Amino acid sequence: MTSFDTNQQIILENDRIKLRPLIVDDYNNLRPIAQRNPDLLQFSPQQVNSDAQLEAYIAKALKQKAAGTRYPFISFDKKTQAYSGSTSYLNISNDNARLEIGATWIGRSFQGTGLNKQQKLLMLTYAFETLDMQRVELKTDARNLQSQRAMEKIGAKREGLLRSHTIMEDGYRRDTVYYSILVDEWTDVKSKLSR
Repeated sequence: MTSFDTNQQIILENDRIKLRPLIVDDYNNLRPIAQRNPDLLQFSPQQVNSDAQLEAYIAKALKQKAAGTRYPFISFDKKTQAYSGSTSYLNISNDNARLEIGATWIGRSFQGTGLNKQQKLLMLTYAFETLDMQRVELKTDARNLQSQRAMEKIGAKREGLLRSHTIMEDGYRRDTVYYSILVDEWTDVKSKLSR
């Protein structure tokens, strides 16, 4: 059976990016990104626009980590020597050998630079090759076409639309699009991400 212990120290890195566990003090590293990009999480149910929202975001992520359902990272771009955002393993289910990669936000200046592709390569490699996961899920707001294109580009398969699935901070009920990558698809996905 798969066992992902969220109490362990996980550092994922390659020549381009370093992902390390998110800590409370990372508020100071993420605050400039959140302030420069106020609409960064427009399709997310939890915003980081204000100081209070960012504090609540980090607190919730760390509470979920303690509960064993999430592993949040802060991302550092080695090319620019700057923090670039955050991402997480979510909805961890050891019994079912599955997890989700999500809660990903990257500052606009880092988008389109290949950073997210490297981030996904590290996270998927660890999920499939170290944790022995059988399924990795990804999901996004149905209105977030950029995110859907990115998931399809790496080879994730669209599974369907969950209508009126998630309540947003402003009360809007979003439709959520689900994608997945299965372990027997991983070799092809890894090849795409490694190009």
